[in-house]
Amino acid sequence: MSKDTIFAAPIEKLGDFTFDENVAEVFPDMIQRSVPGYSNIITAIGMLAERFVTANSNVYDLGCSRGAATLSARRNIKQPNVKIIGVDNSQPMVERCRQHVQAYHSEIPVEILLEDIRNIPIENASMVILNFTLQFLPPADRTALLEKIYKGLNPNGVLVLSEKFRFEDETVDNLLIDLHHQFKRANGYSELEVSQKRAAIENVMRIDSINTHKVRLKNVGFSHTELWFQCFNFGSMIAVK
Repeated sequence: MSKDTIFAAPIEKLGDFTFDENVAEVFPDMIQRSVPGYSNIITAIGMLAERFVTANSNVYDLGCSRGAATLSARRNIKQPNVKIIGVDNSQPMVERCRQHVQAYHSEIPVEILLEDIRNIPIENASMVILNFTLQFLPPADRTALLEKIYKGLNPNGVLVLSEKFRFEDETVDNLLIDLHHQFKRANGYSELEVSQKRAAIENVMRIDSINTHKVRLKNVGFSHTELWFQCFNFGSMIAVK
């Protein structure tokens, strides 16, 4: 696993964070050292797939990156005639995801698409995964995507929505931000890396509160929504149709 040193040296002109070739190459190390609880979420996505995925249905991994959630779901699906469709708009991520999918034999077919998730039809779905993806969409586009997901889910289908959260209580919000930065330092990132990464990503990742997510999910039609995992200011929610 290649080590993430993207922000280790001073960058004179710090642009917006992108999922380019450099990020794709070190992404497993980056996300394990940056997102508390990530491995727990990936494991639980497999558990949820085993419980919710039904025969003759589709599973969508929207923003699939290198395929961790896709592979976790595929390892745990027990039902016949299921297809997994992974979508990402980063060509380097899609290339690596396809390699990883092909490296592990399974009877469950997986199709990995290089496309904007807003352009993908959602049909006959028993499970949809948005694993740290929605936060990178413009806020004005989020409700429309969730509406499309809701309409494309079969009855009792599940949406898994993992995100970084902001908190309406400023004291709590600042505390959890500080704890997250402490987590990153404990995983070997320097103060320079933490500050440069934060500056690069703040214009492309616009985060919502847990309540904002719950209200949005309820408004598009989901009647059962809840936060099932949280570590500091990162977490994951489920919404069942």
